[in-house]
Amino acid sequence: MTPQAQSGSLSETILAGGGEMGALIRSHDWSTTPLGPVENWSQSLRTSVSTMLASRFAHTILWGEDVIQLYNDAMIAIYGAYHPKALGQPMRETWSEIWDDQLKLLCEGIRNTGVAVFVEDQLYPILRFGYLEETYFTFCYSPIWDEAGKISGIFATAIEMTQQVIGQRRLTMLRELATAGNGTKTRTSACLAAADAINPYDIPFALFYQVNEQGNLAERVALSGLSVDSVAAPREIDLTDRSSCWSLGDVLQSREPLLITDVVDRFGSLPVEPWGESPHSAFILPILSSNKEQVECLLVAGISPRLQFNAEYRSFLELVAQQVESSIATARSYEQERQRAEALAELDRAKTEFFSNVSHEFRTPLTLMLGPAEDALTDRDDPLSPNQRQRIEVMQRNGLRLLKLVNTLLDFSRIESDRISAVYEQTDLATFTAELASVFRACIEKANLRLVVDCPPLPEPVYVDREMWEKIVLNLISNAFKFTFTGAITVRLHQVGDSVELAVQDTGIGIPAAEIPRLFERFHRVKGAQGRTFEGSGIGLSLCEELVKLHGGTLKVSSVKGEGSCFSVLIPTGRAHLSAERIGANRTITSTPIGAFPYVEEVLQWLPQEDLRLPIADFGLDRNSNEQTENLKSQIPNPKSQILLVDDNADMRDYLKRLLSQRAQVETAANGAIALNLIQQKLPDLVLTDVMMPEVDGFALLKALRANPATKSLPIILLSARAGEEATIEGLEAGADDYLIKPFSARELVARVETQLQMSRLRQEQSANRLKNEFLMTVTHELQAPLAAILGWARLLQTKPFDQTKMARALATIERNATIEAKLVKDLLDISSILSGKFQLQLQRVNLVTLTKEIVTTLRETTQAKQIQLVETIPDGVEISVLGNPDRLRQIIINLLSNAIKFTAKGGQVNIRLERLGSVAQITVTDTGIGIAQSFLPQVFDRFSQAEVPSSHSPGGVGIGLAIARHLVELHHGTIEAASEGEGRGATFTVKLPLV
Repeated sequence: MTPQAQSGSLSETILAGGGEMGALIRSHDWSTTPLGPVENWSQSLRTSVSTMLASRFAHTILWGEDVIQLYNDAMIAIYGAYHPKALGQPMRETWSEIWDDQLKLLCEGIRNTGVAVFVEDQLYPILRFGYLEETYFTFCYSPIWDEAGKISGIFATAIEMTQQVIGQRRLTMLRELATAGNGTKTRTSACLAAADAINPYDIPFALFYQVNEQGNLAERVALSGLSVDSVAAPREIDLTDRSSCWSLGDVLQSREPLLITDVVDRFGSLPVEPWGESPHSAFILPILSSNKEQVECLLVAGISPRLQFNAEYRSFLELVAQQVESSIATARSYEQERQRAEALAELDRAKTEFFSNVSHEFRTPLTLMLGPAEDALTDRDDPLSPNQRQRIEVMQRNGLRLLKLVNTLLDFSRIESDRISAVYEQTDLATFTAELASVFRACIEKANLRLVVDCPPLPEPVYVDREMWEKIVLNLISNAFKFTFTGAITVRLHQVGDSVELAVQDTGIGIPAAEIPRLFERFHRVKGAQGRTFEGSGIGLSLCEELVKLHGGTLKVSSVKGEGSCFSVLIPTGRAHLSAERIGANRTITSTPIGAFPYVEEVLQWLPQEDLRLPIADFGLDRNSNEQTENLKSQIPNPKSQILLVDDNADMRDYLKRLLSQRAQVETAANGAIALNLIQQKLPDLVLTDVMMPEVDGFALLKALRANPATKSLPIILLSARAGEEATIEGLEAGADDYLIKPFSARELVARVETQLQMSRLRQEQSANRLKNEFLMTVTHELQAPLAAILGWARLLQTKPFDQTKMARALATIERNATIEAKLVKDLLDISSILSGKFQLQLQRVNLVTLTKEIVTTLRETTQAKQIQLVETIPDGVEISVLGNPDRLRQIIINLLSNAIKFTAKGGQVNIRLERLGSVAQITVTDTGIGIAQSFLPQVFDRFSQAEVPSSHSPGGVGIGLAIARHLVELHHGTIEAASEGEGRGATFTVKLPLV
């Protein structure tokens, strides 16, 4: 065997397996290397190589003084372009770029010390794919001892960590970008923050360009990695020039990223950190607006010369652009919010200035109105007549109320502009508070409430601004009175430590817990709150809070819905918390106190209307013209007209009632709930209602009336202080017949009321004529049929003798037709009354259970004779009562049952059910008769005609029974409906009447 064959055989035996590298090692001519032929290798080298080839980890053996390399398959990817040349080659030749700086010292250290070295995530810039690459490895270098006991080699285990290290680094950069963008407030600052967070290892340079609104110019607003005077970072770029340095116009048009691969050709070498090398490529990304509709910025990101631009690199840069986009969107939102806040602040300043100016302007004419009014009322030399005194008193009362509102606005404007100056004086606060509370006693007791004043003497006087304290106490008590209907209002003042506490407690409606945090907001109202009125500025509590703060105190509220509320004012005693110059100072601006009288007068207007008799002057007339007054009186509606006036303001109710009562009958209600009760008892010809009212407002009243068939055509005029076309359209769309804006002239109001009443009368006349004509078309034949039978049999009885049996049959026929004729005459009288508007009902409480059972008992004989089963479902031992006329209710039920019996054939069934459903009593009559055609169902109650029925079931009658039933049901404020699945399938009639 030749030596070469012997060597090959030995390699095959000793270095078996190992995949590609095993084959290369076995086939390599080791005799040309310092290691020599395989048969000459030491046992330690052979064993190490065999172990390496069998391992799945990446291993390299560095052997001998020349550090000869042997490696396995897992190491091929790390060697890259150096494979397979590196096999058997000294390490200094393969890794020349890092040999002297890193590897030489590492190998010598292990040989000299025999200590293994572990290196984690170590940067090794290596040239394996044609460029110096940024790579990271975790290595373990261990010594290999030979048979002589010395270190002959190094066993290196390598794990490449490049992707993990770079991935973590990029993730950190994205997180820093997000953090940096959180605090930005403008688009430019967002770009600057992003530039500062750029990691140069992944983005060696970055340029941020903002696109102008016209889309033709890009301005550089931030950069990193390049100097501001770099040729690659122009300050402005013309986007319309396709030959511009970065081709930004192409990206703007396509809104897609663009890879630039000739950076050095375009700008020359751009050596940047961290490697001091020039990037060869750059990636341009569009940064879109929040709505994704336009490009706001363009990002030019340099690509590292030591990294391959692959899919992961591209995705990372796109994430960077998205993060910058998010930061810009946040900044834009902040900027928009700041602009809105500035606009609101400016609007608030303008509003405050307006309130301040207009309040002063209002006070001048108010003074000139109230002064002469007071002079007239106190003039003993030339006293006013009783009627004139009443008018002037109303003018004065409402003038003071307006002055109170104006002063409240003025106080607020002064507080907001820091122009209000308190004057703190030593005050016997207990006595002062008790006196203020006591002025409400008469009106509180008049409302059947109790006023409890618990203000014992305090140890020492308290420093307060007396005028401000007066407004605090008066506002809190009047607020408590507005929302308290039963029980008591308690005013307490006690010393609590170093403070004084004022508590105003009531047993009123309480406040929902969700509303309490917003209670002191200006103009905020608790939705659905049931108060004595809807009137008010909505800033009383807010003003109280501001005035309390000026005393260094706090205003708090505790409340339980349905049980009451307690408002607590806590102010410190002593003077240390007050401004020294404002103690006992002189007032520098005009004061706005008006005393307790306007507050008391206002709450008096909230009492039930029967307690108020306050006439008011006609502000729509020329008071110097008697002729105009007489002309107006002649325009008042017909005295027979019934008008229901609904308004929570007592003065407005009295004014309108006096205006319309000259010839019309006017009834008043303080809110929609009262109005609905009055309408249920008596239907008016017209409703004139305010919009803003407690409990049930004008729109809710309108909705309720339009939903009720008995009142759906009732003329309704809305009154409102909300001016403008939108308010008018809203009212008309809701179903109002007219919408009148306050203030209005008396002449306009009268004209609109008269117009609506005339139109209502015309509609009623047209309806009555139509009903009358339809009635006359059918009544003639139906009246003649029984009359002909009566007359015919009467003549036969006179001319021909009959035996006893025939005589009885003839008399029975005459009696039956006479009964039919009598019922027709009664129906005719009812219809006549309905058409003439003279049909009136005397109402009383009626138990439908008793009434229905009596009717069923009466009709059972008839149904048995016709062999029809009559089934009743009426509860026993239960009262189901309605407010109605017992005779007319009986007529309704009989008409429905008679109609069902008439159209049900022999062997059929008629059912009547009475039940309580919520707030209504429901009567249901169902039969198995001939049914009603679907085309006729909508008209079954609306005309005096009959459905077409088979000739074998001639209905008889004039077809007005159901029409009369409908009118009677509606007069009882109920509804009636008919249903049928079609001819031959029976019918169902349902009546609903409100319970009492």
